[in-house]
Amino acid sequence: MTLVLEKKELGPSIKSFKLLSPLIARKGEPGQFVVIRVYEQGERIPLTIADADPERGTIKVVFQEVGRSTKQLGKLNEGEKVSDLVGPLGHPSEIKGFGTVLIVAGGVGIAEAYPIARALKKAGNKVVTILGARTKDLLIMVDEIRETSDELFTITDDGSSGRKGLVTDQLKELLEKGMVFNRIITIGPTIMMKAVSGLSKKYGIPTLASLNPIMIDATGMCGVCRVSVGGETKFTCVDGPEFDAHKVDFDQLMARLSQYKESEKIADHKCKLEN
Repeated sequence: MTLVLEKKELGPSIKSFKLLSPLIARKGEPGQFVVIRVYEQGERIPLTIADADPERGTIKVVFQEVGRSTKQLGKLNEGEKVSDLVGPLGHPSEIKGFGTVLIVAGGVGIAEAYPIARALKKAGNKVVTILGARTKDLLIMVDEIRETSDELFTITDDGSSGRKGLVTDQLKELLEKGMVFNRIITIGPTIMMKAVSGLSKKYGIPTLASLNPIMIDATGMCGVCRVSVGGETKFTCVDGPEFDAHKVDFDQLMARLSQYKESEKIADHKCKLEN
């Protein structure tokens, strides 16, 4: 059982929890994730470690209430506990001096971008960040990202914050102006990462994408989180979550992500026979 120490509302249906987990707080690195179960028979929910405080023994996770399990998680209050917390899982991000690194993050992927940006900045890189969301209310952790970035651009679909448009509009403008990036890291909706990868490939810029496929056991045994990278099958939980974006089969990934949408709708429906 893991205690919820702090609960915050970051936006519509977007919450952050600070969890008491001394071991994970000491071992977790940027880019890694944990798996949470709200109750013993519940679904396993993979969530990125958005921050960690080894001295206080706490980690921070950010999630959006989308399906039944994340909505159940969101109902927990400070002082309550989750049944299970496993981690840190996955490979940490590669942190070293690359030069100028561009981070393109969207939606709740911004939470994952924060510790990566902070670590890259600490390693001596120039960090440029593009954050995107559908609307201003869904643009999270902007102040935290600003502190770790040399330059920050915000993009919203409706223009309610920053530039109106897509993250690729801003990326294309920077590239056309001659800005040089030694590495790009993209984190967020699959369609966004695909678009960023397609654009960066034209300019020959090494690009990593943090993938978010369907996941169950997160140990590499079930094979559910498989993705195709360079024609080879990889398991995101043990081989990732970051991969060479130019080798990822994004179309296959998007098809697999949509495979269970109807089942998810049924799971969200409350049976009329329940007491």
